[in-house]
Parts: sequence; structure tokens; C-alpha cells
Amino acid sequence: MTEHGVRLGTVQETLLIPLYGRAVDNRKPDAILRDTRAEEIVASIDYDFARFDDLPSLTGAVLRTSLFDRWVADFLAAHPAGTVVEIGAGLNTRYERLDTGRTRWFDLDLPDVIDLRRSFFTDTPHRTMITASVADTAWADTVTSQANGPYFLAAEAVLPYLAETDVRQVLALLADRFPGTLLALDTAGPGIVTTQDQHDALSKVDARMQWSCTGPDELAEWLPGLTVLASHTLSSLPRPMHDTLPASLQEMLAGLARQRLPQVEEYQLNLVRLPGAS
Repeated sequence: MTEHGVRLGTVQETLLIPLYGRAVDNRKPDAILRDTRAEEIVASIDYDFARFDDLPSLTGAVLRTSLFDRWVADFLAAHPAGTVVEIGAGLNTRYERLDTGRTRWFDLDLPDVIDLRRSFFTDTPHRTMITASVADTAWADTVTSQANGPYFLAAEAVLPYLAETDVRQVLALLADRFPGTLLALDTAGPGIVTTQDQHDALSKVDARMQWSCTGPDELAEWLPGLTVLASHTLSSLPRPMHDTLPASLQEMLAGLARQRLPQVEEYQLNLVRLPGAS
């Protein structure tokens, strides 16, 4: 097996945490997701993944990905030939899990990440990798010129690492270029952002979140007309998803709900509709 070295920027390195979470989850008999590709990728990357062993946030990352999967799957059930844009794709394998055979898919990330992605994935007529920052406008031109809507934008574990001014710029760009489009994103409250040095996974890397957000209603203040369709914490997942989880995990999440820890309650997974014509 070819072993690939990792040369990633500080924030980009964080993509390895959810990748490893999915790989670890895949080894379990009662896996939340079945992601054999993630396990294969981890096995071929030269990186000290052991630093993340036994961390609770690995499970949290898998739950987040699973919820995003559900939102994308619901979109594709309604629009099998729709277009999905993974903003900050990292080494996500959502396409492998959800492609309908008619879906148009774009994986957007920075140059070092796309270079690494190309070690494991290739462009196809239905799937395209785009090298760009989410704050650039050119990538939106590429998407809209190559694929018709409707669109679904997924920004998983991306925006919290940007400064608030940059987040505002990105959301304005998305609203301008993709009016009425569904956007899935996560937000982190001040109780998380100010205690990152104690975070079980982030304490083991150099990256730090910058954008503190009290919740999706704050986004609606920035973008009049934005509609919040769903917002969940890891301890308040949608009932249909919660009921499919292993019993031991359901018990753990119930315990977290009773404790109401800021590290859990201030981390929200959100589905919104951008303002404009749908």
C-alpha cells in the first residue's frame, strides 16, 4: 500500500480528526456510518492518528457527519439530479455514501487539501474538485456555469475556523450566488471558543476556532430573509436519527442532555435556507 505524507496548513490539519473518527467508527459492529473508504485512507496516510485515540469528540464528529448526510439525502430524495457542493470537503466521503447516479457534486477546498484529495479521488463527469478558498467568488462561477440548481451547500467544520468578518463575507457570497439554497453548517458558542485549549481533540493540534456564534438566529440577523429550518445539538439529535443509534450511545447522549454542558449545548448543527428565490 502506498503511504502518503501529510503537508497541510494549520486549520486544514483538522480534517484528519473527522476522517479518523469515521475510520474508527467503521471498525465497530454497530457503526453509526459504514465508511470503509475512510479506514482505507487512514491506513495509507503517514500521520500520528494515535493522538486522537479514545477521544469522545471522534464520536461527535461522526454524529455530525451522519446528520449532514441525512439532510443531503433528503435533498437528493427530492432532487435526484440536484447539485451538492461540499465547502471545505477535506477527505469527506459523502459522495460515496449518497450519490444517486445523477447527482452533480463539487468538492471545494484549499490547494494543499485538494492535492491530498487527489491521492484518493479523481474527477468524473459527475464529480469535480475545485481548488479555492470559500471566500473567493470564482468557485461559485464554476459551479453555476457547470451545473443547474437546485443546490445544496454543506459547510461541515469549516466556518467556525474563520474570523467573523470572513464568515459574514462568505454568507453574503452564498446568498448572492445561491439565493434560496439550503445550507448546512455548524456553529460554536463562546463557551466552546474560549475553552479550546481544553478540548480533547483541538488541544492536540494548533488550529483554533475564531468565530463565536450564539446560534443560527444570529445568522438571520445578518441576512434578513434567511430561514432556520433545523438546529440540533449532539444531545438533541432528530428523533428518527437518534432512534437508529446503538443503545449505549443513546444512553451516553441522554447523560449529556441531563448535564447540559456548554461544550455540548453551544455546539449547534444547523440547516438554513438562504434568502432569495427558492
